Order: sequence, then structure tokens, then C-alpha cells
Amino acid sequence: MSLELQLIERLQQLSPSHLEVLNESAGHGGYYPGKESHFKVTIVSDAFAGLRLVQRHQKVYAAAGDLLGAGNIHALAIHAYLPTEWTGTAPASPECAHAPKEA
Repeated sequence: MSLELQLIERLQQLSPSHLEVLNESAGHGGYYPGKESHFKVTIVSDAFAGLRLVQRHQKVYAAAGDLLGAGNIHALAIHAYLPTEWTGTAPASPECAHAPKEA
């Protein structure tokens, strides 16, 4: 099972009302077809009630568990919202300084 699908499966434990996982690996240095190293997660859940931003991120990291680290997910951008905060869009990811350059 791909890392992306495993991450989606694990994040389901947070009972999201909205979950989007994007593999952004192609926009980073060292990319090759099929590489899974950089992801962006947008998650909306009541599980974040009463939590500060860093605590929300810690919850997502805990759910991802051993998928994070060497040989697996190298970078995880997290946008974690309560349903009352969710506007329907998450911020765009910045461009990587080491992204493959087009000729």
C-alpha cells in the first residue's frame, strides 16, 4: 500500500469531516516518478477542539506514527481546522528551493 494511502487510513482515526492528502513530492529536489516523501494534509475535525495549533499538529504526527522518518515521509505540511474554522480552502504550499527546474 502506498504511503499516501497509509497516511489517509491512519488519519481516519481523527474522524475528519474533511480530509485531503496531497503528494507534493514532485515539487522537491531528488524527485523521481513514484517517490513519496513530501505531503500536504488538510484535515478538519472536532478532535482539535480546545487545542492550540502545535497540539493539533502533534495529534496528526501521532496518528501518522512510523510513516514519518527516514525512508518514508520526509516532510508533512499540516493544515488542521475545526469545522467552524474551515473556509473550504487551505493555503498553497511554497515552492521548494531545490525543486526540479524546467528547461
